[in-house]
Amino acid sequence: MAEEIITAALAKGLFVATAESLTAGLICSALVETPGSSKVVLGGINCYQDQIKQQLLGVPSSLLQQQSAVDPEVAAHLASQVRSKFALAMQLPEDQVIGLSSTGVAGPDTLAGKAVGEVYLGISSRLGTKVFGEQFEGSRAQIRLAARDRALEILREELARF
Repeated sequence: MAEEIITAALAKGLFVATAESLTAGLICSALVETPGSSKVVLGGINCYQDQIKQQLLGVPSSLLQQQSAVDPEVAAHLASQVRSKFALAMQLPEDQVIGLSSTGVAGPDTLAGKAVGEVYLGISSRLGTKVFGEQFEGSRAQIRLAARDRALEILREELARF
């Protein structure tokens, strides 16, 4: 699937940036395993800690305190901010960049009342910002891999809309 994503983004003149909490780089890593990915993938931020989400990606501390990091608004904010920041850093028009984010609970314990397997994946492009709520089951590793795979599916679907 990553090869299909890279090919489609390249053909459409689009770039990808990630802000990953739950997946901590799995999405970006999957993309860059494809030859030619350097022409599409701008990079990613592993924003595992709330302070990183706040300081580097501007997620409001009030949102993190009230809702926790496992929240659809946080996923939307991460996706839109990584898109904006990477476009600015690369001096690209923002409408050429797609931001993708992940946040959730991999376990083994619940987090701030959020169940193990609760995941939010955000995507931001010139077509708008959307969040997909998912509930995955399995071990910590299985949940993280399922989130990675679903995020790649979402990105592939978004690219098909251009």
